[in-house]
Amino acid sequence: MKLNLHNTFTKELPSDSNLNNTRRQVHNACFSYVTPKKTSNPELLHVSDELLNTLSISKETSQTKEFLDVVTGNKVLKDTHPYAMCYGGHQFGNWAGQLGDGRAINLTQIRIVDKNWTLQLKGAGETPYSRTADGLAVLRSSIREYLCSEAMFHLGVPTTRALSLSLTGDQVMRDMLYDGNPAYEKGAIVCRVSESFIRFGSFEILSARKDYNTLQALADYSIKHHYPEITSSGKDKYIEFFRLVSEKTLEMIIHWQRVGFVHGVMNTDNMSILGQTIDYGPYGWLEGYDFDWTPNTTDRQQKRYRFGNQPNIGLWNLLQLANALYPLVEEAKPFEDILNQYKIDFDAKHLEMMKSKIGLFEKDARDTLLIKQLEENLHFTETDMTIFFRKLSEFTSIETEIKTLPKCLTEAFYKPNEVKENIKSIWLDWFNTYDQRLLSEKITHQERKRKMDLINPKYVLRNYMAQLAIDDANKGDYSLIDELYQLLKKPYDEQPNKEKWFVKRPEWARHKVGCSMLSCSS
Repeated sequence: MKLNLHNTFTKELPSDSNLNNTRRQVHNACFSYVTPKKTSNPELLHVSDELLNTLSISKETSQTKEFLDVVTGNKVLKDTHPYAMCYGGHQFGNWAGQLGDGRAINLTQIRIVDKNWTLQLKGAGETPYSRTADGLAVLRSSIREYLCSEAMFHLGVPTTRALSLSLTGDQVMRDMLYDGNPAYEKGAIVCRVSESFIRFGSFEILSARKDYNTLQALADYSIKHHYPEITSSGKDKYIEFFRLVSEKTLEMIIHWQRVGFVHGVMNTDNMSILGQTIDYGPYGWLEGYDFDWTPNTTDRQQKRYRFGNQPNIGLWNLLQLANALYPLVEEAKPFEDILNQYKIDFDAKHLEMMKSKIGLFEKDARDTLLIKQLEENLHFTETDMTIFFRKLSEFTSIETEIKTLPKCLTEAFYKPNEVKENIKSIWLDWFNTYDQRLLSEKITHQERKRKMDLINPKYVLRNYMAQLAIDDANKGDYSLIDELYQLLKKPYDEQPNKEKWFVKRPEWARHKVGCSMLSCSS
């Protein structure tokens, strides 16, 4: 398999001098060399055809044994040296010290036109950062990561990508809900792809250890290869770097809120410096619109990473990155100014995003209150987020008093019988105000619908959909993986023959494991 190798990360940054694959604290290094664990009977389940094209890998190549061996860790390409990255992080608000790539191994970097891509295997065996774990992954979590990362890309959400999904042929022991009931599951590997897997925690660990030489080297590398638009020098370039990371992080989170995605574990080691969604663990998609919902069983009580708190956590995580970069600048005010700007920008961008979701594109002083009331109304009873906003584009301004609730709303209710008269009255008031506000728009209903349908997806990877694919895969049927993959490539299209997926979560999935709450092993 011929690839245009361009391994800048390992050539330009310091490596761990210890070449033994033993669990340990790694100092004065950004990574450790490590070899993927060989798998016993690998099988390729799915390949992203679009990502193949992006990486200039032919479909014929993807069908070869060499490709299978590379993406399952059984072969190391010539002139490449796989490695695991060293980083730390704050987990659920607490400093956890060294973490690192405990079950991820970077194979190589390749150059395509003017862009570098890193190929990384998730679930390919232990590394010096595995602590007490085995470095492996199971099929259920791998299916979730593979499908979701590609689905997010097609939704227009900044994300890492997934090239392939493979079985290893090995069994892996996991305690899925951390309840003392471990069981063997099918082992699997996802080949992930990104321009970079550098995280906030990559800087935090170096700063915490006062390894300022390596900290500066990593910051300079990140600017050179991932933010070449930065032309300033000295301290100013690190301030500009932080500003751009802050802006990209906010952009990513606004997209999460737009489509109803909840990351579930926004630790600083899961935050990319590129503002990309990374590490698809216990994520979830809103069914009912609920600011307090989190999919992570570990976060069940605190709800730190709940849907409505994601923007605040983004800011908190950026503060930790600012603290890590501070030794390179030694001035607090520039960082404080950028963090304060994040707050200002969030208010403006969130309002703009929510307005676009309901088809308002002209400036109007009434909109802030209209959006606030809408978000409150959506909490009165369980109301399907995806269906409500998608169907709202069918609502037409009739310029007369609305006396019955529109279908776009009632079809999104999970429990219509609990919607009493007082709730109906509040909703009718809102729709009448909304109806009058639409008169201020300068576009036709047809044009408004077209624009809204490009913002509000019809199809997202609802938790129960992924679980159905997992259940089938555990029985040896992998066809639903491809069906969902194809569906989610066009999330904004009507796809009339796929209407079965444009429905509310079925009642059987309300409390089913994998459909409501998930653990970090999911």
